[in-house]
Amino acid sequence: EKIDPAATHLAEEFRANPSGPHSPALQRVLNIMRGAAIAGKHFLIHDKERQVFVLAQLPAVLGSPVIRHNDQIFATTDEAEWTVFKLRWRDHTGRTLAG
Repeated sequence: EKIDPAATHLAEEFRANPSGPHSPALQRVLNIMRGAAIAGKHFLIHDKERQVFVLAQLPAVLGSPVIRHNDQIFATTDEAEWTVFKLRWRDHTGRTLAG
């Protein structure tokens, strides 16, 4: 399944309420993003010691270490989730979301 790059209203819906509830159309987009191929997928690590979220990425080669982007640190869940959403949107649509 593909994500319509013109459906930016769904990105706006996610940004306004990352934890949901989500409309059926947004939930479909999230299911596509979450169910996509694993190699290179962005995700979050919760650094409990510092109480922040760190952007990470699954490696291209199974068994290789996770790529931790220590320059991408977020204090809030919403900010972190929005960043991952934007990266996955770009990966699926080829388009970059603002904000």
